[in-house]
Amino acid sequence: MTEWEIRGGDCLDLMKELSADSVDLIMTSPPYADQRKSTYGGIHPDKYVEWWKPIAIEMQRVLKPTGTLIVNIKEKVVAGERHIYVMDMIRSMRESGWLWTEEYIWHKRNCTPGKWPNRFRDSFERCLHFNCQRKFTMYQDAVREPVGNWAAKRMDKLSDNDRQRTESAVGSGFGRNVSNWAGRDTVYPTNVLHMATECSNVGHSAAYPVGLPKWFIKLFTQAGDLVLDPFSGSGTTGVAAIQEGRRYLGMEKSAEYLRVSRSRLDTGCIPPPPRDPNIEEDENPLGYIGILFGDDD
Repeated sequence: MTEWEIRGGDCLDLMKELSADSVDLIMTSPPYADQRKSTYGGIHPDKYVEWWKPIAIEMQRVLKPTGTLIVNIKEKVVAGERHIYVMDMIRSMRESGWLWTEEYIWHKRNCTPGKWPNRFRDSFERCLHFNCQRKFTMYQDAVREPVGNWAAKRMDKLSDNDRQRTESAVGSGFGRNVSNWAGRDTVYPTNVLHMATECSNVGHSAAYPVGLPKWFIKLFTQAGDLVLDPFSGSGTTGVAAIQEGRRYLGMEKSAEYLRVSRSRLDTGCIPPPPRDPNIEEDENPLGYIGILFGDDD
């Protein structure tokens, strides 16, 4: 049985209960600046790094040296321009010893329509990839993609140049040998992930689709590894982890999101029913235990 637990409380306090070097992957989407004020307090952009830094330090402690941290985040617009708090956050983490290894772009296929006088509708979010050291665990073959229908037709018409490495005509230093694609059914993906946003009601206004954490879970973990989400929200990371046979530990300070996420995982990872306003919230969310985390039974 897949093991999971969602603990109630502030993640900064809860992570201090974990052993050092115990987590294989941290996949999370922290509250964006000035968002979710009723739940997380609505951190002002100018104060975001100050709020984030101790959390990042604690994540660095609990993450295995070979582990990975993925942060889904996007700058908000303040006074007509993008605030730089995410850039400042990256700089602060690097100063604390984190390596900013890569940046993935989540292209939202079904982004919300809109019109602004100085920009177009927002169709992407960032997934920032951090590590504690240069050598880390990564299973690239686990996320290979179908090569596509173009390959069969293209491979039937290989020229002499296609059968040898040909340098780029623009002098970039890059080159390719098209014949290397022959006979391949799958290829490695790019760092742009094309996925629709979450459309079903999962009890959270900013839930990412299950496919997003699932892609990173496949890439950076194996069966039985531990995935942590310190901002568990509706439990989407947990759903993905369980579906992929990983252990999951979530942390959430909102009593309502605790109810939502525990219900999803308890009922087979499906969206929970709408909250009944006539039923009182659990006054002791810390007392809940679903499937005991770390229990071999």
